[in-house]
Amino acid sequence: MSEPLPIAPQAAVPKRGASELRQARRIFLLSPANVAGIRAGLVMNENGDSDLARRLRQDGVPLGQLFSFMSALYFRGKLAYARAFAAAPPDVAGAFVITASGGLVPADTLVTLERLREISAGSIDPSDARYRTPLDRDAQLLSEAAGRNCEIVLLGSIATPKYVDPLLDVFGGRLVFPAEFVGRGDMSRGGLMLRCAQSGEQLTYIPVLEATRHGRKPPKLEPLVRKALP
Repeated sequence: MSEPLPIAPQAAVPKRGASELRQARRIFLLSPANVAGIRAGLVMNENGDSDLARRLRQDGVPLGQLFSFMSALYFRGKLAYARAFAAAPPDVAGAFVITASGGLVPADTLVTLERLREISAGSIDPSDARYRTPLDRDAQLLSEAAGRNCEIVLLGSIATPKYVDPLLDVFGGRLVFPAEFVGRGDMSRGGLMLRCAQSGEQLTYIPVLEATRHGRKPPKLEPLVRKALP
């Protein structure tokens, strides 16, 4: 079984002012990238010669950066959105990645190739103890650290029980998700979150408990306007 990872990010957490302390608390949980995909193979290949592959084998790469490369739209959108809108309590990370066998990992945690393989082993299945035991452990630790007044926002599939069931057991009514996710596929969600991070406009969060998790497919998104370089 993997060791519990720190709830706080590895980097020093800046002190918050009084106005920040009064704002709504919000922490994001991100579903992981596919480590069996083509882009994942480019960096996980022991003979890979890219800068990212070399860093992964040597000193490590922040998990969020690594998964953003592997999933250049969906996970990248989730991470950009979480970074833009997280409002975590002091000394608690604002974004965690749900892993297959490593529990909840702060997105800024450095991971090596060996560690990545370790936390990605097994399947994301609530009936699999390799997935469920560390996830239950870390979710409980996060629940205690975040407090009762902190929203836990799931940025991942809410149409299946693989994330929802374990997280509801711990967070209950505090577990919310963007209502705009209903009916959208992964790529549409990723594009939507990138647009929100760019515009500064948050999505609408609703409780997962008793929510409608399936719906009609919404209209296609307008093309993303890229900001001009200075």
